[in-house]
Amino acid sequence: MIKLNPAFRPKLWDTLQNYNRQQFYKDIFAGLIVGIVALPLAIAFGIASGVPPEKGLITAVIGGLIVSALGGSRVQIGGPTGAFIVIVYGIIQHYGIGGLWISTLIAGVLLIAMGIARFGNAIKFIPHSLIIGFTSGIALIIFSSQIKDFLGLKMGAVPADFIEKWDAFAIHFRTVNPYALLVSASTTIILLIWPKFSYKIPGSLVAILLTTFVVHIIKLPVETIGSRFGSVTSALPAPAFPHIDFSTIRNLFQPAITIALLAGIESLLSAVVADGMIGGNHRSNAELIAQGIANISSTVFGGIPVTGAIARTATNVKNGGRTPIAGIIHALTLLIIMLAAGKWAVLIPLPTLAGILVVVAFHMSEWQSFISILKGPKSDAAVLVTVFLLTVLIDLTVAIEVGMVLAAFLFIRKMIRSTDVTSMDRESTSENIEQYSVPQHVEVFEINGPLFFGAAYKFKDAIREVEKTPRVLIIRMRKVPIIDVTGIRTLQEVYKEFRKKGTRIILSEVESRQVLDELRDSRLQFAIGKSNITQTFPLAIQRAEQILKDS
Repeated sequence: MIKLNPAFRPKLWDTLQNYNRQQFYKDIFAGLIVGIVALPLAIAFGIASGVPPEKGLITAVIGGLIVSALGGSRVQIGGPTGAFIVIVYGIIQHYGIGGLWISTLIAGVLLIAMGIARFGNAIKFIPHSLIIGFTSGIALIIFSSQIKDFLGLKMGAVPADFIEKWDAFAIHFRTVNPYALLVSASTTIILLIWPKFSYKIPGSLVAILLTTFVVHIIKLPVETIGSRFGSVTSALPAPAFPHIDFSTIRNLFQPAITIALLAGIESLLSAVVADGMIGGNHRSNAELIAQGIANISSTVFGGIPVTGAIARTATNVKNGGRTPIAGIIHALTLLIIMLAAGKWAVLIPLPTLAGILVVVAFHMSEWQSFISILKGPKSDAAVLVTVFLLTVLIDLTVAIEVGMVLAAFLFIRKMIRSTDVTSMDRESTSENIEQYSVPQHVEVFEINGPLFFGAAYKFKDAIREVEKTPRVLIIRMRKVPIIDVTGIRTLQEVYKEFRKKGTRIILSEVESRQVLDELRDSRLQFAIGKSNITQTFPLAIQRAEQILKDS
């Protein structure tokens, strides 16, 4: 039997080892339900992203199939998501549909590389405030992008800029189509109240069937998919690779990074949520590789970016799906519907899709988490607001970059504040110096916290406060978990400075393995002397007494 590296082995490989008929029936049912749920969302996400509706369906079919077959989660459902609407729409506006395909292809390669390099766990460390900031920002942009169809405004192309977009809405507000507003509002109401009647039948499907029937029976004057896009292709296109050259890669590398980061973050977040629901444990690196292959494959068939869909994954779990077979059934269900009934998609009213996306944006906004973070620590609130405003007003790529840098600086500031250096003859220390018999001509300092580049100056400043040069300087390091190159450099400078004055240095209670390794690798342990690096403070005092006696 072929053995795969456990870190990269698809979950499908494991689940097939002990698969049974009972679970197969549950997976079929869950897959059918999720496929029906995904149908209107795939169409809506495609249209909102600025591509023909069938592109959303193709993405859900190809991406969903590969993510389930090769992914590292038992229940992950892949496909187009609302988070990509803003990115895809922006790339198409600047580089065209060809630029989108190349960006997605590059992003797929990057995701595979990230998985092979085992970056899966690192992505989980992105601050929660940053994630909520850009998620809420994307939700607001999605909501804004649907105002034209939600109200049936008679206007040209919607401006890409957020402020200009709302200026245009205000100017054309008098052209509101009451019939479009009635359809979109009815869709929203159905989606909000339908879960009270049934969880098995998706409210979005009910809204589409009901509003489409009413619009065409009564012949309401509202736009439909057919009136705006013409016919909808109900077949998978032949696979084709886009032409790529070095200059194209250079121009599209930044949007490709954005796609890769967002696909990785959202898919792993979805996998973590799913783990909590089923008590599982996904393989993050295998999931990244699967997402990369899915994005490349989606591009080859003319689709849009793929990632893990949290809502559809939750729907899968709630309906009994427990293996990747359910996700594969979901993709096959969409394919059958696309081939058999795709041509009927032209009848769907655009206000209906707008209503669906408005509800998606509301659930995506995470407004409760947004308010909670605002009431929390100021540093987290600063990251949240900064990323939110940059996402809405500037660009998602800029928002993520600035947010990560800001979060890093604020974290460093917290670490600096957590580090202090005190003299043991002061009351600010955690222990009473009187319980130890510290000889005369011996000074004792204690470092509390990580000794890194941000806090090294505190150590220097504290040492400079020594009024009378001691013959022995004991530095307690029991509460120093880590040290970096700057910290080592600072210790070296202190050692050299006091050596010139005839002072011996003793490092006491160096307990961290990382600190010991750095002292050894930097040769500072050799310079100070192994006998002058003690495990306990009493031993440090004994060593100081011996030094005084010998001198």
